[in-house]
Amino acid sequence: MQKTVISIGEILWDVFPEGKKAGGSSMNVALHLHKQGINSKFISAVGQDELGKELISFLSNQNFDSDLIQLVDLPTSTVEVKLDETHQATYTIVEPVAWDAIQLSDEAIVAVKKSDAFVYCSLTCRNEKSRNTVLSLLNNAKLKVFDINLREPFYTIDTLKRLLSEADVLKVNEHEIIYLKDELELTGNTDEQLLKQLSHLFKISIICLTMGENGAYVLHDDKLYHHKGYSVKVADTVGAGDSFLATFISSYLNGYPMDTILDRACKV
Repeated sequence: MQKTVISIGEILWDVFPEGKKAGGSSMNVALHLHKQGINSKFISAVGQDELGKELISFLSNQNFDSDLIQLVDLPTSTVEVKLDETHQATYTIVEPVAWDAIQLSDEAIVAVKKSDAFVYCSLTCRNEKSRNTVLSLLNNAKLKVFDINLREPFYTIDTLKRLLSEADVLKVNEHEIIYLKDELELTGNTDEQLLKQLSHLFKISIICLTMGENGAYVLHDDKLYHHKGYSVKVADTVGAGDSFLATFISSYLNGYPMDTILDRACKV
């Protein structure tokens, strides 16, 4: 039976020196889930402008259902992307934009209640309106997947604690785990110790830690799994974590063993 996943968050244009590309971590996750055979729905908002129309058209061309994407009186989001000499990306994220004003709707509540998993991230919660919508929808979710997705300066440790306390599955990267160690005063000296402390502190049953060129770890029910990753020529890192998370979710929901789930996620 086909699994259903609802994601909430950013839909935007990533603006590179050579031109713009449709993006946003939340949209990337939703679209990757769709491409992997999941019944994927996406809650977000675009402006009533040409950029918003182009994003809806982009999703339509991917045969992706945009029924839960709202039209609001704020501009469609754009993000300036800069790549350094190692192809690592930094982002300049304009605000306020349409996805800062995602409204709670009956349709969204019903969709989350019926879904197998609900995916959310911290960036969506930078402003009160969308944050309240995310928190309300979490009350209706079966499996809560938190892509922490830290983007300076759009987070506080208090908001992160609230979002972490809701999570059944958490994805962090090698930089985010260091931030959490410092802010939460974790005492672990190894990745395994840190993940176990984080898991016990917030009662999170699965934590994925992506390590860039060093692969990834998964802590599942206190057992640590590691994959060394695949060696590739890097074009850029935009969306890499999103493809990992979507593959992890789809593989998990379809019942693969954890070793296989981790291998598939790293491969994609």
